[in-house]
Amino acid sequence: MDKIMVGVDIGGTTVKIGFIHYHGDILEKWEIPTNTSSGGQKIVDDIWNSAHHKLNELKINKVSVLGIGIGAPGFIDAETGFVYEAVNIGWKNMDLAKQMKEKSNLPIFVQNDANIAALGENWIGAGNGAVNMIAVTLGTGVGGGVIANGSILNGESGMAGEIGHIKVEPDGVPCNCGGIGCLETICSATGIKRQGMDAIALNPHSKLARYYEKRGTITAKDVIDFAKDGDEMSIQIMKNTVNVLGMAIANMATMINPSKIIIGGGVSKAGEYLLDQLTAAFEKYAIPKLREVCEIKIAQLGNDAGIIGGAYLVKQYVKEL
Repeated sequence: MDKIMVGVDIGGTTVKIGFIHYHGDILEKWEIPTNTSSGGQKIVDDIWNSAHHKLNELKINKVSVLGIGIGAPGFIDAETGFVYEAVNIGWKNMDLAKQMKEKSNLPIFVQNDANIAALGENWIGAGNGAVNMIAVTLGTGVGGGVIANGSILNGESGMAGEIGHIKVEPDGVPCNCGGIGCLETICSATGIKRQGMDAIALNPHSKLARYYEKRGTITAKDVIDFAKDGDEMSIQIMKNTVNVLGMAIANMATMINPSKIIIGGGVSKAGEYLLDQLTAAFEKYAIPKLREVCEIKIAQLGNDAGIIGGAYLVKQYVKEL
């Protein structure tokens, strides 16, 4: 058996686990529920028990495993693998790397979940090995990962690249971070839905309002679909969303001069509709020398980005040795 890496992507609902070959091919992948009871104290046991069971099932000797790379939500010290806080899964002051090493007796590497998604996309996805890259995830919130000079940026407290909390609307709505007018209050799936609900209140006879009246709810996808179908109110919501996002990533690009900006997450499923408008907005705000060398692309790896990025953390370690 060739050497493999274990990639782990811890989410609020499920934990994704994969066995990844050294060159990035997925040997096996699966999910287990995220057990958030008792402050998430069973999660480490669940991950290792599941991985160990799968190793036995596939008759893989543990000596073939180079290590385990883990992406976790929250505020993380990447040097030590210590999780200061991960609200969605109940962790506070959790020594994740130490606990997993005690269970597995394997090298353990930990990064923020947005960062490992960026690493995965850059390894075998849309990044194509970019030396300078920004990855943006448009989901329930807005996540970000930055690769500069070939290395992921963490910062002093693991907060580097948190694009979702760039302030873009000083008199805007409150964000979960405690701030006001953060990017994710507009450009996340939650933000697009909020804009839709605000628009419905102002224009109760619109197509979107009639749809809401019939269904009792709307989603970001509904707003995007209505915009694609020519609904003027939805078109204006998407124009605002893309304009704000384009300005924010143009400002981020000024800091690292990337060759690639990768857009992932559920909102990115809008595909070319989103990409064309976002590229235009970025080019409107970015200075010429930035936009000449930078390409905006839709992420390619989907839900596998995290486990592949986790594996890449291990691969980096092996390369350094």
